[in-house]
Amino acid sequence: MPKIELRHVTKKFGKFIAVDDLNMVIEDRSFVTLLGPSGCGKTTTLRMIAGLETPTEGEIVINDRVVFSSLNGIDVPPDKRDVGFLFQNYALWPHMTVYKNIAFGLENLKWPKNQINDRVQQLLDMLKIGEFAARYPAELSGGQQQRVAIARTLATGPKVLFMDEPLSNLDAKLRMEMRAELKRLHRETDSTFVYVTHDQLEAMTLSSMVCLMKNGYMQQYAPPLEVYRKPANTFTADFVGSPNINLVEGTVIDGTEQMIRLTEGIVLQFTSEKTLGLHTGQAVVLGLRPEHISITEHASLVDATILSSLPSGMETIVALDMDGIRLHSVVFGDLDFEVGKHVGLSFSQGLFNLFDKVDSNNLGQGTLSKA
Repeated sequence: MPKIELRHVTKKFGKFIAVDDLNMVIEDRSFVTLLGPSGCGKTTTLRMIAGLETPTEGEIVINDRVVFSSLNGIDVPPDKRDVGFLFQNYALWPHMTVYKNIAFGLENLKWPKNQINDRVQQLLDMLKIGEFAARYPAELSGGQQQRVAIARTLATGPKVLFMDEPLSNLDAKLRMEMRAELKRLHRETDSTFVYVTHDQLEAMTLSSMVCLMKNGYMQQYAPPLEVYRKPANTFTADFVGSPNINLVEGTVIDGTEQMIRLTEGIVLQFTSEKTLGLHTGQAVVLGLRPEHISITEHASLVDATILSSLPSGMETIVALDMDGIRLHSVVFGDLDFEVGKHVGLSFSQGLFNLFDKVDSNNLGQGTLSKA
């Protein structure tokens, strides 16, 4: 079964560097998401692995077979890489029925008619679109068209399935349903999925590994919960999570005791399992996830004022002013809070991340207490 390796892969368009010295390993049967803002290089990376784009430098290996090497002049065409590609616009043949769309690739491969019929029926059942077999794409909803596109891509049994933002044209409810379908399909097809999205919620819910990119560089490559809990830098911390993480700038006033001044009136101690090597005067950024900031009625670690309260039933997002610093807290449950009310804040839940302000890299994790 295929393992995909990218070794020092670079792609340049003239002077513009779309992907810069990318090294990553996509394990067999994994679900890897390439995540990042527009223009970060994620689609270019996907197209290079699939053979639709030629790298400027580097090497790509699929299942121990070199499919691209700038050094050795190897560039295996897409149809010889045993991969399937699902495009954003589905690209279904409008003049063919659902059945014919799915069978098209198998007919080109000269499969026997009875085998084609068996394979198409299997996919119609798997994707739950059997009742639409005789319809044309124009007679289907967006979600139904997407299922047909997936079935057509899976028809030839590719070991690797590439998907470039396949859910972006669907409404929010349908996107949620299709995420569950894609996760089920990944389990049932026993294939390797490589998925491009700018939606961090999709990356978190679908992936076994997330590759977060920015300006052509890999920022972090790790399981989604690790990316969330221990982001490699402030960009990763800010990109993953909704509501966004609170990034609060501070200054180390005692490196040995790891005392950090956030404002003139707020000094906190950052306690970590290992010594972080902080030095007095160092500029740092404290990362506080909203769900780890608790609102209390009584005296607590620090005081704050409620600026707004946005209840949604399951949770309430609360904006707070903490001595001039704006924070967001998530309180679970159907609660509401009075705007302008003075409350206490507690940072007793979870681990917090400390970043260096200059290079933005994660220095370590720890708990917070009043100095």
